[in-house]
Amino acid sequence: MIKKETIQELAQERMDEINNGTYLVDIIISNTNQIVVEIDNLNGGSSVDDCIRVSRNIEHNLDREVEDFELQVTTPGLSNPFKVHQQYIKNIGRNVKVVFLEVGSVEGKLIEVNDDNIVVETESKERIEGKKKRELVVKQHPILIENIKETKIVISFK
Repeated sequence: MIKKETIQELAQERMDEINNGTYLVDIIISNTNQIVVEIDNLNGGSSVDDCIRVSRNIEHNLDREVEDFELQVTTPGLSNPFKVHQQYIKNIGRNVKVVFLEVGSVEGKLIEVNDDNIVVETESKERIEGKKKRELVVKQHPILIENIKETKIVISFK
């Protein structure tokens, strides 16, 4: 069976060579040697060329005579939850939905990311005591990364 560490080393070797902000998101290897490698880029989406270069480096360094495999190098879909810290950094300024491990969720703009937590900013119209009109209230929600079940980008067609 092909080892995940081997694929990770080969993918990382090429991404280091490319040196354009490309990073590894995930590697999945099935028991039938179907290999799926997800890469992304901090400076926007990964290009088809980046996927091809990573794919070729993996393919040229594995021997099909020893073990047959199927390889797919792709980018994570917009509807997929974040898997690595770099995805949070890349998506600062975008609207996200964060689901907590315990109960509840929060939806708003991702405004800050550090090693231990993220900050999501929400806006809502609320009635303020002593005022007739509802006013826009902006709140910042610091969330420990260890308390997050999943985070996804909110796609809006406004």
